[in-house]
Amino acid sequence: MTPRRRSEMVEETRAKLIRAARSAFAEKGYSAASMDDLTAAAGLTRGALYHNFGDKRGLLAAVVDQIDAEMAERAHVIGSQAESPWEGLMAEGIAYIEMALEPEVQRIVLLDGPAVLGDPSRWPSQNRCLHATMQTVQALIAQGVVKPVDAEAAARLLNGAALNASLWVAASDNPSEVLTRAVDAFRCMATGLLETPA
Repeated sequence: MTPRRRSEMVEETRAKLIRAARSAFAEKGYSAASMDDLTAAAGLTRGALYHNFGDKRGLLAAVVDQIDAEMAERAHVIGSQAESPWEGLMAEGIAYIEMALEPEVQRIVLLDGPAVLGDPSRWPSQNRCLHATMQTVQALIAQGVVKPVDAEAAARLLNGAALNASLWVAASDNPSEVLTRAVDAFRCMATGLLETPA
């Protein structure tokens, strides 16, 4: 077998396991999803899971990374359609918070993810989001839209606010009502960064 074919097979196996786990975690939750069920759904063995992800927790980390990356991409697309870079930044943050209403996002990323994987601010996907937000903030500072604050600090606070708002929405007994409050407060807080408040 050629190295390229071997690499393709590894990726194919990983994709099957992630797909099966994503479905199982969304439907049953992390704790109730058995490794035997999800490996059977993927047509693979426990050995394949251990070899590719180490354990069930490692598989959850891969699923969370995939979904969180998709969330960031969707939010970026929404932000890119805004009238200005500042409104784009706000639209991205608000879109991320609104995704907390989606059952798959809610259960896997916002409820099971932190419970099993720990502090979301340390996840690779969140660090990629942070880097992108920091670049946007730096550009807005250079354009005189945002006050000359520390760009990393501002990006961490914006991303942290959006993430924590999402966690709040997901854990709430009334997510839709909490969402409205969270989005209003997020926008109000963020406008404090503007050189000339809107």
